[in-house]
Amino acid sequence: MSARKLSFACALLLAGCAVGPDYERPAMELPAAYPEQDIGAAALRPDWWKLYNDPKLDELVASTLERNADIRLAVARIEEADANLRAARAAFLPEIDLTGAANRQGVSTRTAVPIPGGIPSTRNNVRLALSTSFELDFWGHLRRGVESVRAQMLSTRYARDVVALTLAGLTTQAYFGLRSLDAQIIVTRETLANREDSLAYVRARARGGIASDLDIAQAEGARADIAAQLKDLERQRALIEHQLATLTGRLDQKLADGDLRTLPVPALPPADLPSTLLERRPDVQQAEQQLVSANAQIGVAKAAMFPTISLTSFYGGESTALWTLLNNGASIWSIGFGLSLPVFDGGRYTALTDAAIARDHQTLAGYQKVVETAFREVADALVSVRQTSSAEADYQASVDAARRALRLSRMRYEAGYSPYLEVLEAQRAANVSELAALRNRQSLLSASVDLMKALGGGWSAEQLSLK
Repeated sequence: MSARKLSFACALLLAGCAVGPDYERPAMELPAAYPEQDIGAAALRPDWWKLYNDPKLDELVASTLERNADIRLAVARIEEADANLRAARAAFLPEIDLTGAANRQGVSTRTAVPIPGGIPSTRNNVRLALSTSFELDFWGHLRRGVESVRAQMLSTRYARDVVALTLAGLTTQAYFGLRSLDAQIIVTRETLANREDSLAYVRARARGGIASDLDIAQAEGARADIAAQLKDLERQRALIEHQLATLTGRLDQKLADGDLRTLPVPALPPADLPSTLLERRPDVQQAEQQLVSANAQIGVAKAAMFPTISLTSFYGGESTALWTLLNNGASIWSIGFGLSLPVFDGGRYTALTDAAIARDHQTLAGYQKVVETAFREVADALVSVRQTSSAEADYQASVDAARRALRLSRMRYEAGYSPYLEVLEAQRAANVSELAALRNRQSLLSASVDLMKALGGGWSAEQLSLK
């Protein structure tokens, strides 16, 4: 057989003998679509937070994705995984080492075997050599190792995407919470102004002998209650502002007042949204790469039960003096191969293989759990979006009715047909209904964020055609 044919045969042998199972994506029994069916259709881009048309929100998310400590940690882990992959691939190339030694040796002249004549009992020895060792990957031990490390590297990249998606969602929802509190503060300040006007009106009636001290006390208590409520809302706003400062990495950040009611709700996915979109979620992809890595480790464990064949060689010089080390007569060399085969290990390698298979089963169960959790999160987000969206009209009707009741109660009190307590109850009901409507609006926006996060952050027309 010619050298070329021999090399080709060896290459085929090395390429086709990787022990262990090849990875196949496990089948997951999921419904083809989600149970909610009355959602409007749209396709969204990955930078989904820009759909809310708020430049300040865009700025906050961009700062979070650039400066947040969790992002920097995830990037550092990617760099570590890339270095591990380069190290694993380097195992396919021979390692060449330069070794050198110099010593002066003395031997006894009184040994049982005397030193031959002419050989000094004290002599120098200088040695310099290049040595190499190269493992032949007959059984795929190195290839399976690289496959495992490569999957771990991809897993860290998807982990970074998980962190980015989570942080973008946290920043967006915190911003919505801040804007919701801004709107609640506006409403509460208006309510406080109305109650101060009512208190002044009741005091004027009392001076005229029409209202009693009881009415004044009730009006003063109502005014104090709403003032305390305003202070608590301002406290909550400050806390969320601090949270956003931490998320964005700008600890001295201050945000001007805004209003949640000016933010639009982005378009939502179609009613027949395919569950195959879950495959693009970064946490699902991360879990699958962990499964790929665990599957490859089975091959690594099995390959340890087969012979390890290595090529070894060295070339250099050895002499009694440094200046004659490189002479032709001082050269030394060696070439050969080594074979190592476990003959008796007490079942150790079989046990290690069984442990690798068990870890693969654990990772498969973890992958299944991630997929099932992802499906539930999407279904939950769809329900939340639908319910909070349909409730907006009910909350607005409640606000309109409460305002009308407040107006009528004032008219009845001024005409002397009802006590001031009726006005106080109408004021309380109006304040509660307006704040509830704002919180429902915040819930709707937060649910839309949850839906985008659950679907991996946006979708396209091509992805919707997967069904």
